[in-house]
Amino acid sequence: MFERLREDIANVLEKDPAARSTLEVLLCYPGVHALLLHRTAHGLWGAGLHTLGRWVSHLSRFLTGIEIHPAARIGRRVFIDHGMGVVIGETAEVGDDCTIYQGVTLGGTSLDGGKRHPTLEAGVVVGAGAKVLGPFTVGAAARIGSNSVVVKTVPPGATAVGIPARIIVEGADQRREAQAAKMGFSAYAVTQGGDDPLSIALHRLIDHVAEQDRVIEQLQRELVRLGGERPTPCEPLDASVLNRMVE
Repeated sequence: MFERLREDIANVLEKDPAARSTLEVLLCYPGVHALLLHRTAHGLWGAGLHTLGRWVSHLSRFLTGIEIHPAARIGRRVFIDHGMGVVIGETAEVGDDCTIYQGVTLGGTSLDGGKRHPTLEAGVVVGAGAKVLGPFTVGAAARIGSNSVVVKTVPPGATAVGIPARIIVEGADQRREAQAAKMGFSAYAVTQGGDDPLSIALHRLIDHVAEQDRVIEQLQRELVRLGGERPTPCEPLDASVLNRMVE
């Protein structure tokens, strides 16, 4: 138990620049406290002491604001940063070296028994406020953007953003993630230029239509110059206004 605690403290010191000492982490980081209490609750649950395990889990929720069901499986060096409002369901599995920020829910969408909650493979980062709902897998080293709602499998190394979440796997994003990996950590699952893919698509469509309008206007002027009649003009597209509307 003490070895796991040392790992947790070292992990916080590595990932959080606000952490200044081992004593500060031990006394002031609710994520560390929640993991320590969860190991106790999980052990009691595994021994068949379900009510006592749930009571320890409830005590942990009261003390830390982090709710982890005692049956959930949590790996090594998991970092729950800030932590207030985090909920991890009964059949959830969190792999080694994952990072979970405040307000995250690893929840279920079914009332049936069996596997109902997600599995996070090693190295996943789940941004603040994200909801990962259902019995699917988030692949190793994937990133879940803040406030995203994920309801389907996320491939390893991908970034999921939006409501419902869409997968970003473009080359530019992969290069950014590779650079972030070299730096050691990608906080809050945020990447430069990590806009919602739907927003990017709308911007591109607006730009495309604006360019078509420009070409049509040139053709109309050339038609008039050659003696033809100028068609009745339609209301011009204001691309700048539309782009601001979808930002």
